[in-house]
Amino acid sequence: MRGEPATTAERVVRYSFMERVMHWFAGLAYLYLLISGLAFYAPQLYWLASILGGGPTARFWHPWIGLVFTIAIIWMHQTWRRDMQITEVDRNWSREVDKYIENRDEEVPPSDRFNAGQKYFYWVMAIGTIFLLLSGVVMWFPEFVPWSLRGLRYAAVIIHEVAALITIGAFIIHVYMGLFMVPGGFRAIVQGYVSPQWARTHHRLWFNRVTARE
Repeated sequence: MRGEPATTAERVVRYSFMERVMHWFAGLAYLYLLISGLAFYAPQLYWLASILGGGPTARFWHPWIGLVFTIAIIWMHQTWRRDMQITEVDRNWSREVDKYIENRDEEVPPSDRFNAGQKYFYWVMAIGTIFLLLSGVVMWFPEFVPWSLRGLRYAAVIIHEVAALITIGAFIIHVYMGLFMVPGGFRAIVQGYVSPQWARTHHRLWFNRVTARE
């Protein structure tokens, strides 16, 4: 289910109900992993574990929520994989990304349902999830890694930390853009719709396709 939107004179449905459930399912799971992971990453941040019920509780649930997040990413990939393909439209958008950052929306090349920045974020999280999952399993069950392969344990820790830091950075940028840089973006993922003007300004190719079909 791709959740292709419908439009009226007052609003354009941007995300279906199931897409919004999927997005928040993934987002909240990742937020838990972010908080608990940072608590384990540095002693100075261990106080974060108290938010989640204490260190032992957070340690128990961290890998399980990691599996929940992986399921959410798989769900997301099944839903949006065609929408997230990088095209020439996205490459044109990327070359003019400075105009997007400076909020010169009228000068930014038109984008489809998701712009290049959103697609790059998606692929960073999707690929990062693979590394987090594989390294996390090794860290979750170290007793199953023979001592002769102990280097795998050390590598898993480093890979997990690097992948976590990269996805955390991407997550922070994603939240910042949705809340502050693109007014109306956060409402879209909560209520599911945007104004025609918003759709035309930020995702013109998608808006034109939707209105033409309607």
